[in-house]
Amino acid sequence: MKDTSPEVESYFNELIMKKSGQERLKMGFSMFDMARRQVLASIIKDHPNADLNEIRREIFLRFYGQDFPPAKQKRILAQI
Repeated sequence: MKDTSPEVESYFNELIMKKSGQERLKMGFSMFDMARRQVLASIIKDHPNADLNEIRREIFLRFYGQDFPPAKQKRILAQI
């Protein structure tokens, strides 16, 4: 779904491109950190008794689970 007008999208892109590479990189890190915190909060809410390894497995599945075929995913999870 795309609900942003082309004019607003163009203006937003212009503002972003005015930032330095370092500023854009910091923004990306900040967004990833926020997403990770939200995922972690959701995992803890859904699995309040999960240990650290279970939490790590869930984080992997939520961020990267769709990137691997089931057999590879299973091998990765076994090593976490």
